[in-house]
Amino acid sequence: MELGVIFPQREIGNDPAVIRAYAEGAEAAGFATLGAYDHVLGASADRPGGWAGRYTDRDAFHEVFVLLGFLAAVTTRIQLGTEVLVLPQRQTALVAKQAAEVDVLSGGRLRLGVGLGWNDVEYRALGMEFADRGRRLREQVTVLRRLWADPVVTVTGRSHDIRAAGLNPLPPRRTIPIWFGGRATPALRRAAELADGWLANVPLGPELDGALATLRAALAQAGRDPAGFGIAGRVTVPDDPAPALRELRAWAELGATQCSLNTMDAGVGAPEEHLERVRRVKRAWDAG
Repeated sequence: MELGVIFPQREIGNDPAVIRAYAEGAEAAGFATLGAYDHVLGASADRPGGWAGRYTDRDAFHEVFVLLGFLAAVTTRIQLGTEVLVLPQRQTALVAKQAAEVDVLSGGRLRLGVGLGWNDVEYRALGMEFADRGRRLREQVTVLRRLWADPVVTVTGRSHDIRAAGLNPLPPRRTIPIWFGGRATPALRRAAELADGWLANVPLGPELDGALATLRAALAQAGRDPAGFGIAGRVTVPDDPAPALRELRAWAELGATQCSLNTMDAGVGAPEEHLERVRRVKRAWDAG
C-alpha cells in the first residue's frame, strides 16, 4: 500500500517559500501522492440565517489548479491530485483545460479526484444548480475523457454543447485518472461504473465496511475487475504516530491501494510540524 499526504490547505498559510518547502519535503520523504482539498468560496458565519457548514469565509483555501501548477514546478516525481474537486459547480471544458495543463506541466502526474460537494452557497455563487449535481457529474466525466483523448470533439447533452472543438495541448497520456469521492450508495455505484478509483474519506468501522461491500458489489455488477480499481484511505495523524500506524495497517488489510496522511485539524502548530508529523509516520511504516 502506497502512502500519500494531504496538503494542509487551511493551515499552511500564504508564504510561497513555505508551500514549496512542504511539497519538496513530502517528495523527498518518498510519499507517492500529494492531494489538495478544493473550495472556491466560504460562506460567512454572520450571513442572514446563519451558517452551519464546516468551513466559512475565514478558512483559507488556495485555488486548487493554480496550487497544483505551482507544485508541479517544484517537484519531479510525486503524483499531484485534487481530493476532491467539486466538479459539478464548475464548467466542464474549463476543468478539462486546467487539468490538462497541470498534467502537461507536471509530466503526466495529475490525478483528478472529483465529488459532488455539499455547499449550496458556493454552487449558487458560481451560477450552477445544486439539485442536479449527481446527474451533471456523470455527464461531465464522459465529456472530460473525450476532451482529453481527441483533438476535436462534438458532444451534446443536457449540460454540454461542444461542436467541433478541442483542447490544445492535450494531456501527455491522452487521459487523466479520475477518482471519485463520496460515501452514499449512489456515489459508490457511480464510482464503480465510471471512476478509476475511490477516495474513501470514511473512518474505519462499520460504515466503511458497508461502503466497501457496496462498492465491490457494484464493481462486479459493472463487470469490472476490482484488482484494477484503486481505493485510497485517509488517516489523521496525531502527535503520537502509533494510532496512525494502527489505522494504516487496518486499511492495508481492507485492500486499500493507497492511504493519505492528514494533519489538518490535528492540533499542529507551525507549517514545518505538519511535514514532520507525516515524516515520522512514513519512517515507522517503512521500517515495518
